[in-house]
Amino acid sequence: MSGSGGVMDDPALVEALLRATTAAAAATLPLVGSGDGDAVDGAAVAAMRFALTDAPCDGRVVIGEGEKDEAPMLALGERFGTGEGPAIDLAVDPVDGTRLAAAGRPGAMAVASIAPRGAFCDLGPAHYLEKLVSWHPAAALDRPLSELITAIARERGVPAGAVRVAVQDRPRNAGYAAAARAAGAEVVPFEHGDVERSLRAAQRGTDLDVLVGIGGAPEGVLVSAAVRALGGAMQARPAPQSDAERRRVLDAGVDLDRVLTLDGLCSGPALCVLSAVTEVDPGGAVRLTGAARVDEGVAVESWVVASGHAMWIDRRVVTDGFAAS
Repeated sequence: MSGSGGVMDDPALVEALLRATTAAAAATLPLVGSGDGDAVDGAAVAAMRFALTDAPCDGRVVIGEGEKDEAPMLALGERFGTGEGPAIDLAVDPVDGTRLAAAGRPGAMAVASIAPRGAFCDLGPAHYLEKLVSWHPAAALDRPLSELITAIARERGVPAGAVRVAVQDRPRNAGYAAAARAAGAEVVPFEHGDVERSLRAAQRGTDLDVLVGIGGAPEGVLVSAAVRALGGAMQARPAPQSDAERRRVLDAGVDLDRVLTLDGLCSGPALCVLSAVTEVDPGGAVRLTGAARVDEGVAVESWVVASGHAMWIDRRVVTDGFAAS
């Protein structure tokens, strides 16, 4: 981890974040396949928040689940940690793919990113972002999607039909899917699992070249840390989905027309950790097995991605909310 700077130089802080995401993943295990997404999310939020209590830092939540999901913890502006050590900001999604976990399907994970105070873009009360992620540097929201698809096809030496574009299957994203198809690309629709597909799109050589569309703001900001570490490209801008959200965002002083580059989303060294609730495929050679009961507790696998292109897999057993490597 040396040389990445900031929060990456503090092994105790890295361990604290791992403890938080693994605790969240372990807490959901009894509810995987239960059909109760609210219970899955509630268990993960409570476990993660408890695990962060003694983190060696002055922590602040800048992207959380509190208001959007009406959760009582991990809300925007909430403070955590001992108050001693580095001042850090946290972007978090206690379970990305809550419905996947509730259905017992692959792709659910506990995910969190930390960065030095002020490094993450503060989107205030924004719940939704327009997002574009790719391994190709030509990714730009203010340019036609067809230009990016053409650039990728040229770089890969393949026809446009071999370029694969992930679009979350929502009415709000119909225009993105239509634009990708009009450019000749293959559209890969998905129901849930924004973070997993963003990570795959950010890495050349996976099954995806692009992720585009409107999705959750928490997922967008927290995944920007991993996209940076993976060497990918990403842009985003607020995309309110209701008049009430629009008013809240404007009242908070957020510019709805501003395109956020990767530097605008995460301007400093950062750490992203994802812990598998169910089986997760973040791309490349990485495959994470879902949380599983063992004699000592709950076995959890995690993928750690750090600025400076450092990444590794962590495997540990969680017992009563505490983890032993």
